[in-house]
Formats: sequence, structure tokens, C-alpha cells
Amino acid sequence: MSYESPPPPRHRVSGWLARNRLGVAVGAAAVLVIAAGGVYLGNGAAQPEPSNAANALEYPSSPAGQSASPGVAVSAPATPSASATPSTGAKPSTAAAPKIPATGWVPVDRAAWKAQSDAYRALKIDPVPSGVGNLPEFRADCQYSHRLPDDPIVAPGLPGASHMHSFVGNKAVDANTVAGDLTKFTATSCKPVQDHSAYWVPTLYDNATGKPVETTGFRVYYRSLAKNSTGQMPMPNGLRMISGDAKKKKPTPRGATGQFYCAFYGPGDLDGIARSTNGNWPICGGDATLHFMMQFPDCWDGKHLDSPNHKDHVAYGSGNSCPSSHPVRIPAITFDIQYPAKGTPAGYYLSSDKEGKSASSMHGDAFVMWDVTTMNKRTKNCVQGRRTCDNYGYQK
Repeated sequence: MSYESPPPPRHRVSGWLARNRLGVAVGAAAVLVIAAGGVYLGNGAAQPEPSNAANALEYPSSPAGQSASPGVAVSAPATPSASATPSTGAKPSTAAAPKIPATGWVPVDRAAWKAQSDAYRALKIDPVPSGVGNLPEFRADCQYSHRLPDDPIVAPGLPGASHMHSFVGNKAVDANTVAGDLTKFTATSCKPVQDHSAYWVPTLYDNATGKPVETTGFRVYYRSLAKNSTGQMPMPNGLRMISGDAKKKKPTPRGATGQFYCAFYGPGDLDGIARSTNGNWPICGGDATLHFMMQFPDCWDGKHLDSPNHKDHVAYGSGNSCPSSHPVRIPAITFDIQYPAKGTPAGYYLSSDKEGKSASSMHGDAFVMWDVTTMNKRTKNCVQGRRTCDNYGYQK
């Protein structure tokens, strides 16, 4: 199915969409509660304690000798300002020598962030039409774009150095992509077109055939996980984040967190009516197909667009607040991914763990770049204003 319009109600695990797990740990007959197309999970259960782990994946430790508060940050390309205008949607020329992207602690362009912040604070919330829901979120609905063994966040400037990734969003992304490229080459597989970001996950393969299984729906939510909007700010352009752990190699049996699950309409068995021979993958009944959800941090240190392990510059909030080390509350990105596969006895494997053939190494990358005016307006109206929005604004 296409994610260009709100997806139909699909069964998912009961319990609130918590910060540290996106519900794949319970068995049969779970029911998804949907309001105006927004995916929120609720049955009155208490919200689990938050942690710095998405989908209950292990949080890699910082490299030895790394300071928690670096004194000197490496230089980085300036974050595009609010006035930046993309010039073309064409792919970059291969004739030009590629830039080597900055790595390590990448500082935010303070002037650009101040300009965006000042413009955001000056915005007033637009009048809300009748019938708009109260889920504080907006979204981008994306389709598969391309597949490359590249990772411009983890292995920048090193084509072919990564396991295979499936990209959605910006169509020009490769190992040499830097922040400025995302505003120069803006052809995208996402709606709205004002989202120039790139999003990617490890490629899923059919274990019986060795053929890739690409997504048929890739929805990216930007939402609030808190019960209020105090201190809410927009995303800074050029922010890079990773959710999950590509090095995790653990089984994902029935009931495990961090597994793929089955979903379509109404109640049903999230874990599938059967499992693959190795037990790591569900086999879906009826019209259900494989899905995966992952959640990114919602707090930022306000200083860096990236860090050496690509996680230390962001953090997960607790309750309604962010930690003092990461005081800036940003929208929480959530990937909601659909695959055109029902499951087989042979199962599947991810490019990040071909040998183990489990789902535990599933992870996602986000390289954020929006038209600044659009990002500010969506965050102000939808997240801070706590109203349900779709790709284009208020969702009626």
C-alpha cells in the first residue's frame, strides 16, 4: 500500500508508544488505536521507564578517551540558512572531486541556528480548522529511492565501505554527501517535497532467494513524546542521528523486542501465525505483512550536529523534560516501515547480519534537511500546538 494517504488501521502492540520500545513484545489479539491517521498505542497501561535505547537495542559505549563535553569541535560545512534556496533537483556531477565530509564532533552553524530559532519564536500558531485531531505530530511519507553500500554518517567519503543500505528521501545521497548537498540536489521520494532529508536502513533480503525486499511504505513521523510542549524547538538542519545498533547479534524469537512484526487491519497476532525455521522472523496470516518501527531521540545538546558515535549529541527525554546535558527539545523522529512480504519458513536476513539472520541489528539513520520555513511552521502548528498534521499541514 502507498503511504501517500493515511494508512488504514493496523493491529499493533498495546501500550503507549514509549521512548525506549515501539511495541513488538506481546502476542495475539493486540489492537491499534488510531486517531486521524496518527499511530499511537494505548490501553491505559503505564508508560515504561525511558532509557537511551531505541527498540531496546544496546547503546554503544563512547570511544575510549572521548570527553562527554568536548572542548574543541572539528570544522563542518555551514548549516544552510533560512534563506537558502535549492537550485536544482538533478543528481550531482561525478566529474567534480567529492568533498570529504566532516566527522567527529560537528558543530552547528550558530548563526544559522539562531536565525532559525528567532524565526520560530516569532511565529504564531495558525488557526486550527474544526475536526483536527490532537496528536502532536507531522510526517513525511516516503517510497524506496535507491540501494548502495554507502553510509554518509558512519562511513563518510568511503564509497562501498558499508553493508548495503536502502535509502528513501533525497535521491542524490551517497557516501560523499554533505549537508549542503541536500539543499542543492533536492529530488526526493518523500512528500512533502520541502523535506530534503535522507533516511536509510539496512537492506532486507529473502533468505531463500538472496533477493532484496524493498519497502513499500516508509512513513517518517516528527512528533512530541511528552505530555506538554514546553520548550519545544524545531529540528536544526544538518542534524545526523542513528537509532539502533548494527553490531547487535541476538536472536529475535516470538515476543522479543526489536523484532519485525505483522500488521494490517484490526486485531491479529503481531508475532505471526507461525515463525521462520530459526524462529527469528514472523510468518503473517491473512493480509498482514512485515513491519518495523524505530524511534529516535527527542533531546539535543544544542551545539553539535553529530558526534563520534553519532549518538552522544542527542538523548532521550524523561517524562516531560530533557536532561541538562541535552536541553533542547526537538521533534522525535519515528520510522514506520512496511515491507511487501508475509514471511516464509526460510526467513530473512539484514545486510548488517547475514550470518546471524536475526532482526536485532536493525537500525536507522536520519540526515535531516528541511526547508526551514516549512520545518518551523510544522513544528509550531503541529508539535508545539499539539495538533495532528499530515504531509501538508493540519489533517482534517
